[in-house]
Amino acid sequence: MENEYYVYILKCSDDTLYTGITNNLERRLKAHNNGTASKYTRVRRPVTIVYSETAQDKSAALKRELEIKALTRKEKIKLIEDFV
Repeated sequence: MENEYYVYILKCSDDTLYTGITNNLERRLKAHNNGTASKYTRVRRPVTIVYSETAQDKSAALKRELEIKALTRKEKIKLIEDFV
């Protein structure tokens, strides 16, 4: 589905977590690891995707991204553990 978006969490090399959205997970992960996706992850490579969920459109993905970013680290880790 072309309009489908993903909300994802990356685990960075310094053990921090980064949350973002994309419509192509594989391409976005490559961009993060190439240092072209975000200033935050550029200096924390390599990164791996530890969580993702689909959203019906960009608006829904942005809303969910904000919800996840508002979680504590402990809550994000629980979300990741429940995903795996």
